[in-house]
Amino acid sequence: MDTHKLKIGFIGAGANTRKMHIPGFHKLENVELSVVANRSVESARDVAKKNGIQRVAKDWREVVEDPAIDAVCIGTWPYLHAEATIAALEHGKHVLCEARMACDLAEAKAMLAAAHAHPQLVAQLVPAPFSLDFDATIREMLQAGKLGELLEVRVVHTSGQSANPEAPMTWRQDVALSGKNIMSMGIMHETVERWVQDEPSWLLADGAVFQPQRSYPDSEELKEVKIPDSLSVMGRFAQTGARLVYHFSSVESGKPRMEFRLNGSKGALRFDTYDTELLYAAAGEVEEKKIILSRAESRGWQVEADFVQSIRTGVPVKLTSFEQGLRYMTFTEMVSQSLANNSSRVDWLG
Repeated sequence: MDTHKLKIGFIGAGANTRKMHIPGFHKLENVELSVVANRSVESARDVAKKNGIQRVAKDWREVVEDPAIDAVCIGTWPYLHAEATIAALEHGKHVLCEARMACDLAEAKAMLAAAHAHPQLVAQLVPAPFSLDFDATIREMLQAGKLGELLEVRVVHTSGQSANPEAPMTWRQDVALSGKNIMSMGIMHETVERWVQDEPSWLLADGAVFQPQRSYPDSEELKEVKIPDSLSVMGRFAQTGARLVYHFSSVESGKPRMEFRLNGSKGALRFDTYDTELLYAAAGEVEEKKIILSRAESRGWQVEADFVQSIRTGVPVKLTSFEQGLRYMTFTEMVSQSLANNSSRVDWLG
């Protein structure tokens, strides 16, 4: 096993990088947080000072071109994921890239091609975090037939973030920064994919933008909003024939909801991410029973440790591989095509 000091460079230091990735790398032995590039040199200096990163780069390209750097953690918004990932791989760097994988399917395919062109390097995406403790249990219940025939997969995520028409624009509403990603759709579908391990044979989507123009904080310039404030997706999974029913909204005031339901002929699972509970109800029953996880089943957040282990030992990436990312970006592309064509049906693009 390779035990030399691993030097990490950071391209972008967004909220998740500061909250999760930097502390995660700090916990690991023989890992050095060497350099950071952010949207401004001043913000990069601030991140470096507060988080024990040795130096600051003026531009992200300095990070990928630095021969002393072994691996990069890309923590920008999706607009830079493809360009920075491909450049890093071409310069011999292992890559941990923040989710969502890319702005669109074409970029995702280019990223996967670059990873395949450099098989000696680790290419990993940050996984959807909501269900890491529960994934093994949910998969086991499905595979053991405890739900019977899978009938429906229902996903709901709502908030009131955009309900106020005067609320400022965020990067998630900006096509230039987010691409075809819509609210939490991609990250929620990635979670479903881990359990069901099936793809929709077809889908159709309907969405709406309720406030067509917004301005960023501290700016009077109005920008067009093209990413939906409300989105519904319906489809059918290819292998099981189960219905796919998703709803996302940023205009639902009141208590937010973030819930997954797997409805089967023998019973149903409900996973509430806000209450962090997995509940089971037998078919036709109202009472739900909480499923208690064993410590062995509760994997938790190990993203940075997994990344370093793959680099040092060559163990394949599981959470999340570029191949898995391509699948959820394919789903995202299908939704985008349906929205662009009056909610028409779109067949699987694989």
